[in-house]
Amino acid sequence: MEQFGRRALRLGAAGLVAALAITGCSGKSTENSGGGDSTITLKVNFWGDMGLDQLKTKYEAAHPNVKISLNTGEYQAQHQDLQKKLVAGSGAPDISAVDEGFIVQFREQADQFVNLTDKGAGALESKYLPWKWQASKSAAGQQIGLGTDVGGLAMCYRTDLFKAAGLPTDRAEVSKLWPTWDAFLQTGKTYTDKTKKKFIDSATNLFNPILSQQPVGFYSEQEQLQMEGGPKVAFDVAMKALDSGISANLASFQPNWDQGFKQDQFAVLACPAWMLGHIQKTAPDQAGKWDIAAIPGGGGNWGGSWWTIPKQGKNVDEAYKFVEWLIQPEQQIEVFKTVGNLPSQPALYKDPAVLDYKKEFFTNAPTGQIFASTAENLKPQYLGKKNGPTRLAVENVINRVGQGTLKSADAWAEAVKEAEKAANS
Repeated sequence: MEQFGRRALRLGAAGLVAALAITGCSGKSTENSGGGDSTITLKVNFWGDMGLDQLKTKYEAAHPNVKISLNTGEYQAQHQDLQKKLVAGSGAPDISAVDEGFIVQFREQADQFVNLTDKGAGALESKYLPWKWQASKSAAGQQIGLGTDVGGLAMCYRTDLFKAAGLPTDRAEVSKLWPTWDAFLQTGKTYTDKTKKKFIDSATNLFNPILSQQPVGFYSEQEQLQMEGGPKVAFDVAMKALDSGISANLASFQPNWDQGFKQDQFAVLACPAWMLGHIQKTAPDQAGKWDIAAIPGGGGNWGGSWWTIPKQGKNVDEAYKFVEWLIQPEQQIEVFKTVGNLPSQPALYKDPAVLDYKKEFFTNAPTGQIFASTAENLKPQYLGKKNGPTRLAVENVINRVGQGTLKSADAWAEAVKEAEKAANS
């Protein structure tokens, strides 16, 4: 992770709003059928907390003929459902969030999505991190999504639990504990031996950030599965964590994971910017007990999404208007302050509203500086068309080891087998 430094150049949010404004690109709106009722309902599918609750109210107040129906669900299930609806030819939402692990899969089906450049989105390209724009662009030049956030990495930790274990609590001192992942595991062993409690939430939540730090992930740009590179490095660390007994073995985004936050079942976890909102929403009474340190190894990107508009929708023009509004600086900054999601428009990293922002819940950590410094230097991997299913298959193997149904010595061969199944499915 880069040093938590301040950027010298700053731009005002108002100026950025003006710079991103686009006029007259959406055409006429389409009304729902139903006689004289001109109210339009836009169904939006996503997962986690993307800061939409507040923005929904704001948008509806300014657009009384539009109602926003928010449909949140489990991460994997939302992507699987979208794929099923595309194959079926009906039932897709008006707007669907797509994560980095699935964007290549869906851009290969670009004919199923509205080409946002036809709506005028091309004028936004210069505002985005170049890789973020290209990731949602098909080989034929169809832009299927507009980027929401990026997942630059840090580590969130409980200061009260660290103190009880005799560990430092200052974020700079904590960062010094773990320059490498081996040092991180040793810190975890010290914590667990001292407290008889688990250090991390799950081994999969080590596997994913470590994998993101490697030069190459599951797939080459030629779509060849390559397990012996980055996946093997990340998998080995995950197995060391399990064998050392520092993992609570909680499945991410499941009820027992949320209970783990509330019941102090772990003291630290990998924290992409979007994780801040989940912690704050899941354990609101822990305000001031969390802080943010550097991640071992530095760098990496875990997560980050795009808003897409399936062609099946009956309100394509209104859907684009809403998406275009969501990615404007004013809304992006509000989401950042509310749930932590870091925008994928680099000019905002220099805006005082982001750069000077401190998150009270996380012991006034300078989240703007922390995550902006990681985002500008990201060099994301190519993730591949089958990245999502492959990652899930390998995570399932890691979880089996954590649950005691598979020995760690046998796990790598099983992970390779399951990854090959996913790659060939």
